[in-house]
Amino acid sequence: MRGPFVNIASVIAIALCAMSAIAQSDSPITVLWPTQDQPTLKLTFDKFVQSGLVNGQGIYVSDVTAQNGSAQGMPRSMFTVFISDKNGVRIGRAILKMAEIPAYRTQKSQIQFSAAGTPAAVALLAGKTIPLRVLSVPPGAAFKVDGEDAGVAPKVIDFTIGTHALEFSKAGYATGSMQLDVGADELPGGSVSFELGGLSQDSIELRDGTTLLGDVISVSLTDVLVRVDGKDQKLTRNQVKKITLVEREFSENPAPKDTTPTKKTP
Repeated sequence: MRGPFVNIASVIAIALCAMSAIAQSDSPITVLWPTQDQPTLKLTFDKFVQSGLVNGQGIYVSDVTAQNGSAQGMPRSMFTVFISDKNGVRIGRAILKMAEIPAYRTQKSQIQFSAAGTPAAVALLAGKTIPLRVLSVPPGAAFKVDGEDAGVAPKVIDFTIGTHALEFSKAGYATGSMQLDVGADELPGGSVSFELGGLSQDSIELRDGTTLLGDVISVSLTDVLVRVDGKDQKLTRNQVKKITLVEREFSENPAPKDTTPTKKTP
């Protein structure tokens, strides 16, 4: 399983890569990263195409081609892209996510951003990563980081600076999510923990990998009757891999009071 987007291992401190040249918005822009003298990547930003207008700012998209010029593969990476106009004034910002790029190969991506002006140049900012230990209560929950499968907790993950979305799931427990903010001053060796809540319904795991949530009505030597979304389903025992029953509390209702009027005698 893959973890979150990480920057190339040689990047330790924040490095700002200046644009190679100022260009018009209708011409491709080439940026060499991390330096022009010893570049690892050659990124080409295609012309900026305006796709809309929101609150007086233009919405732009640009196709990006990254060429790995080194003999080593480039792991999946994330860059902050600063956009400026022809006068060098910063007018927008975007996030560029690149998939893994093998040695001497190219990879394509796209950025989208809003800008109060005409884009003419770009600069890249690549940040360091912070290793944090991801824990779950109870342990053993599968989790995702920014929508990508990251493994099973507990596990150490290298997080880039910024905000990340974490999702947790474990059989017998309700799925849950949280937001994690990783600051530039975050110290390595820390941890983040998430406690899963119990299910409000029974869980029936089938042998084909699917899971049903509902109320188990009865279990016999041959069949399992379960009510899902108000409809009863009968399953054969051979279909069922595991059943997880939730604890329910039943309150004893007192006998109804006799409201029949009584006649008082003098």
